[in-house]
Amino acid sequence: MNKSDGLTGWRLHAARILAFIAVIAITLFVFSIRDKAAEFQAYGYPGIFFISILANATVILPAPGIALTYAFGAVFHPIGVAIAAGAGAALGELTGYLAGFSGQGIVNDIPMYERITGWTDRYGGWVVLVLAFIPNPFFDVAGAAAGALKMRVHVFLMWALIGKILKMLLIAYAGAASLDWVLNLFPSVQP
Repeated sequence: MNKSDGLTGWRLHAARILAFIAVIAITLFVFSIRDKAAEFQAYGYPGIFFISILANATVILPAPGIALTYAFGAVFHPIGVAIAAGAGAALGELTGYLAGFSGQGIVNDIPMYERITGWTDRYGGWVVLVLAFIPNPFFDVAGAAAGALKMRVHVFLMWALIGKILKMLLIAYAGAASLDWVLNLFPSVQP
């Protein structure tokens, strides 16, 4: 992991302040439009991608990303849902990365932060991949750790993308299987 990002002095401070402002602005925006996510369903895979960005762009505040991926898996092809939702989720997680890069202590007081930072410093992208794959509330912390450790953004995105697509693939297929299960319970209502 290359810890040198080429920014020094006032440029580093300006980049950190801008990153912190961006995290706050994105989180507030997503939280303000959370009730409109269902409207994007009509746009198919691009809508799934956009919803997933929004659901994962919040830092700490909850958003319904996994539930929507599950539901979309029953409507659209699960592989397409997984790719769209996973790619959107990885991009949305940049807010956590930017929070860590900004140096602002959004998650510093969470006991798990030190542990995840240590793991990320030691194992790099593998920690990002595992925490992106496992449904857990700590991925924002992993993103913040990666940003604080100045993991290159493309490296962070690559590992997050792999983990998120694999997780969304399981969730989308679970959604597709549940639709088949419900239809088999009620054979008289099958299309």
